[in-house]
Amino acid sequence: MRCPHCGSEEDRVVDSRAAQDGRAVRRRRQCLKCEDRFTTYEYVENTSLTVMKGDNRREPFDRQKLLTGIKLACNKRPVSAKKCESLVDEIEARISEISRNEVESSFIGKLVMEKLKGTDEIAYVRFASVYRRFQDKEEFLEEIKRMLEK
Repeated sequence: MRCPHCGSEEDRVVDSRAAQDGRAVRRRRQCLKCEDRFTTYEYVENTSLTVMKGDNRREPFDRQKLLTGIKLACNKRPVSAKKCESLVDEIEARISEISRNEVESSFIGKLVMEKLKGTDEIAYVRFASVYRRFQDKEEFLEEIKRMLEK
């Protein structure tokens, strides 16, 4: 693990505990070079979950890809990294409830939009513009009008 402060790869684990209802391990680490402390999370990889894309391709579910998309939508918005992680946890939990092996990417996209709409409307519109492939400003305006009507 690389220290986020100095870049050293030498550290020691100070504390370990279960996190996120047992789906992750939280480790508190101390850099042996600069002595700063930092936290890492280790997740159990669910390799059996497959995502079916719109063009019928299949690929393994990638938590990091989901988190990256949410963080991009929330960029420069008042949404913390911790909240983004929490949204991913909620989405993963919902996927686990309905599917054991395969889930459609459209279902994941709708879950993300639902969660972002309740978190930050600008992040929601950003994500929706990519997810729904808005082609021009009129589609943005239509989406904003729908939000204002509700």
